[in-house]
Amino acid sequence: MSVITVFNGLFSEAGVVVKRVLDSTGYRLVTDQEIVADAARLSGMAEEKIARAFQAKTSVFNSFSHEKERAIAWLRLAMANKLMDQDDLLFSGFASQLPASEIDHILKVCLISGMKERLAAAEAAEGYAEKHALKLLHKDDEDRAAWTEYLKGSKDPWARELYDLIVPVGKTGVDKAADLIVEQLSNPAVKVTDASRARVADFALAAKVETVLAAEGHSILVSAKSGTVTLTINKHVLLLERLERELTEIVSGLEGVQKVETGVGKGYHQTDIYRKVDFEVPSKVLLVDDEREFAETLSERLMMRDMGSAVVYDGESALNLVREDEPEVMVLDLKMPGIDGIEVLRRVKAEHPNIEVVILTGHGSEKDREVCMELGAFAYLHKPVDIELLSQTLKAANEKIRAGK
Repeated sequence: MSVITVFNGLFSEAGVVVKRVLDSTGYRLVTDQEIVADAARLSGMAEEKIARAFQAKTSVFNSFSHEKERAIAWLRLAMANKLMDQDDLLFSGFASQLPASEIDHILKVCLISGMKERLAAAEAAEGYAEKHALKLLHKDDEDRAAWTEYLKGSKDPWARELYDLIVPVGKTGVDKAADLIVEQLSNPAVKVTDASRARVADFALAAKVETVLAAEGHSILVSAKSGTVTLTINKHVLLLERLERELTEIVSGLEGVQKVETGVGKGYHQTDIYRKVDFEVPSKVLLVDDEREFAETLSERLMMRDMGSAVVYDGESALNLVREDEPEVMVLDLKMPGIDGIEVLRRVKAEHPNIEVVILTGHGSEKDREVCMELGAFAYLHKPVDIELLSQTLKAANEKIRAGK
């Protein structure tokens, strides 16, 4: 049987339409939550970190951690496993964009309504005032646009070329919208064929390869066809041939891989540099220090050692960033205007105990050191600090984090 994928705009009554399609077809609904849970189980990553891949906003640490790319790789594998196991499925949500466009027996549906109709639905269903509803709509549309651009190269999440069927629910009505979807299941263009099943197998192989590379710290565009795997490098790398050899060695021995081809993509000649994740060092270090020049110089020196870092200059900014984008390790000054370092440490360890905090201060006393260590600081260092000592301390903190996971 054909598979249905449904991508929709917020407050477009998609839930009602999907329910009626399920009732008519007997299909099983697969939600984003189920795909995320499967991806988390396969990868060992936390569900909230995987679900964050759906958001337009990317972590400030992502250029070093590749966390979003790794999450999407595991989401693809979770989706591929579903497609390999069963046909009569309806995928609804962001995950509906994951399958390769070439899989013919997937009926790709978009449910959308005009802005006035969506605002009216938000008020009727949730009681939202227009201003609040608009804020939610713009945020959701932004997330969906970023998602389709990343996966499909389209900044327009409602672009006609992405779908077999676009239904304006507000004008069509939910009953007719559901009928149109069910009706299209009989279209020969979305029937299961040997060729379409082969494309599912290709998609599954590419997804498996992508996760294996991600586990080795690589973020590479992967495609597959009849056992031939193509690896596309989309960022500039100084030693291209060595990287290609490394990638080929990793992939060649995988089951189902008969041949490996490598090449560069359209992004290769841009200024962005290819970075492999080094799991032996922390890739999400937050530097908190009101001495801007010192903090920025320290950040650059850590980056030269493959440690991804972000910099904030006061305690309040540090606490805000921790809430939005949890780092692995924090390097924290004590004497800062506003919220001081000891209070930041106290709050961070109370609310995010897995974050390791290294105190780095030029003004602390022995009593300050005792208080910080009692509050759970990983280490207490003095300025000026030897960069090798700091690097070793951060590596040790990273080892503790990895052992805890």
